[in-house]
Amino acid sequence: MKKIHVVFHDGGGGHRNAAVALQTVISQQQRGWHLELIQFQDLTDRLDVLRKLTGIRIQQQYNILLQNGWTLGSIYLLRVLQATIRLFHRPIVNLLEKFWRERPADLLISVIPHFNRQICESWTKVYPGRPFVTMITDLADFPPRFWIEPIKEQYVIAGTEKAAEQARSMGHDDAHIFLSSGMILRPDFYLEDISDPVELREGMSLRPDLPTAIVLFGGHGSKVMYDITERLNATGMPLQLILICGRNEELAAKLRARQWRMPIHVVGFTKEVHRLMRAADFLIGKPGPGSIAEAMVQKLPVLIECNAWTLPQERYNAEWVKQKGVGMVLKSFEDVAEGVKRMLDPAALAEFRRNVVAQENRAVFEIPEILGKLLGEPPQNAKPKAEFIPVSRGMLGAAGMRESRAGVRIIGWRLKVRFRA
Repeated sequence: MKKIHVVFHDGGGGHRNAAVALQTVISQQQRGWHLELIQFQDLTDRLDVLRKLTGIRIQQQYNILLQNGWTLGSIYLLRVLQATIRLFHRPIVNLLEKFWRERPADLLISVIPHFNRQICESWTKVYPGRPFVTMITDLADFPPRFWIEPIKEQYVIAGTEKAAEQARSMGHDDAHIFLSSGMILRPDFYLEDISDPVELREGMSLRPDLPTAIVLFGGHGSKVMYDITERLNATGMPLQLILICGRNEELAAKLRARQWRMPIHVVGFTKEVHRLMRAADFLIGKPGPGSIAEAMVQKLPVLIECNAWTLPQERYNAEWVKQKGVGMVLKSFEDVAEGVKRMLDPAALAEFRRNVVAQENRAVFEIPEILGKLLGEPPQNAKPKAEFIPVSRGMLGAAGMRESRAGVRIIGWRLKVRFRA
C-alpha cells in the first residue's frame, strides 16, 4: 500500500478542506493508498515565535484578523511572516527531517503556502527522488515565496492557467506542472441532490418566492456580514438572506437577536454549504478561492469585494471573476445595495448564469490521476465521465424565471452530472 502525507493547517478553512477533499475522494475510489493528514502547526509548535510572545498560534491570529476585518496592510504582515520563516529556515528544516525519518511515505503533498521551501528541502534530503507536490489552494500565486519556489524538485498542481504560467516563470518545466480544471472541492459538492430550492427555503422559514442570497465569508465568518445585512435590510428590496457565520458564534447570536424587516436564516458552522447553496440565487462574500469555486460548481453568480483590505493573495480572484463574467466586484460592501440591485436585474443575472454554467471544475477527480502518475501507477480504466440527464425544473426567486442548475452523482468511478432545465 502506497503511503501519502498531506500537510495542512487551519489558517482559514480552505487548506483543511483541500486535504479532507483529497482524502475523501481517494477513499471512495479505493486506490489502495493510505493518506495521512499532518497538521503543520502541531508539528512546528515549538518554533512558533508568535505563540511564545502572545500565547496564540499563528493560524489563530490569522483567523482573528479575518473575523474582525483587520486586514488593511496585511501585505506587510505577510512579508514579516516570510522574513521570520527565512530566519528560522534551518531549525524548521531540521525539525521536519526528523519527522520524515520517523514517518516514511512514498509521496508528500503540501496544501499550505509560505513553508514549501522548508518542506521540500527536508523531504528531498531524507527521501531523494520521492515526489513532493504543492497543491495550490488559491487561484494564483502571490510571489515571491508564497506557493511556488524556484526549486526543481517541487511539483505544482495549479487550478488556473495563471498559476501554471507563474510556475513556468519560476523555472519549472512542463514535467513538474499539472493543470487541473479548478480548485479541489469536497466530493459532496458533486453528489446528486434533486431537492427543490423552494422546499429548502420553506424549511428555513424563508419565503419561496423571494430572491435569495447566501452570504459566506469563510469558516470563521466576518463582522462585515452584519453590516451587509443592515444595509440590505434598510432598502426594503424584495430579498432574503442565508447567513453562514461558521465558527463565529458571537456574530450568529448578534444576527439572531435582532428583528429584521427582511427574512433571514442564520447558520453556524456547517458541512452542508453545498445543500444550502441550492436554496440561493447568488452568493455575497469575500473573494476567497474556496467560496468562489463552490459557487461555480453550484452554478451561483457571485457578488464580491476587492480593495486595500482584501488579502493580497485573494486579489487575483476578483480579476478572475471579472474576466470570466461570473459575477460582480465591488470596491466596497458599502455599495452592496446597488450591487444586489444590479444582480437582480433579469438580463444581468441571466448573463452571469450563462457564464457560470460554462465553468466546469472536476479537479477533485483529476488530482488523484496526477498523483497516480507521480507514484508510477497506470491510469484507472474508468475515469469520471459526464452524463447529462434532465430532471425537474427549479424556480428562480428573481422575476420568476426558470434556471438551469447542476447536481452530480458519483457511482463507482463514473461522475453523473444532472441538469435541471
